[in-house]
Amino acid sequence: MRTTFDFSPLFRSSIGFDRMLNALEAASRVETFDNWPPYDITKTDDETYRVSLAVAGFTPDELAITQEQNMLMVSGQKAGEDNGQYLHRGIAGRAFQRRFELADHVKVVGANLVNGLLTIDLKRELPEEIKPRRIEISTGEALGQAETRQIEAEKHAA
Repeated sequence: MRTTFDFSPLFRSSIGFDRMLNALEAASRVETFDNWPPYDITKTDDETYRVSLAVAGFTPDELAITQEQNMLMVSGQKAGEDNGQYLHRGIAGRAFQRRFELADHVKVVGANLVNGLLTIDLKRELPEEIKPRRIEISTGEALGQAETRQIEAEKHAA
């Protein structure tokens, strides 16, 4: 049993959390779930991740990996039709498209296809302007060295 949550009160009282709330809202929707091709998501260290998809039977030319803003899309389309007469067909060769929502500043750094396993390496790269930085604290003596100015001028008799 799945319950649907109403996120509208959060939209009214929060600023700058739109993407997170939209992701929560999308995750709470009931969708038909296609679990092919099977995949793993691994966190290799604090800033890097790896997505591995089992794509047996696909060549690198039949696979496409695209990143548009915060969405990673992996798709596969077999090049030609196989007109062979199968007595049993257990190896899936159907077209697919798998989407992964990425956090801000996560970029694809490489992809590799070996023995039917497609691995996509991801890295979170924070820009310098949003990285934490240390602020130097000056002492009161440094402030006293600045020239003081008189705010109000002397009153002159008219």
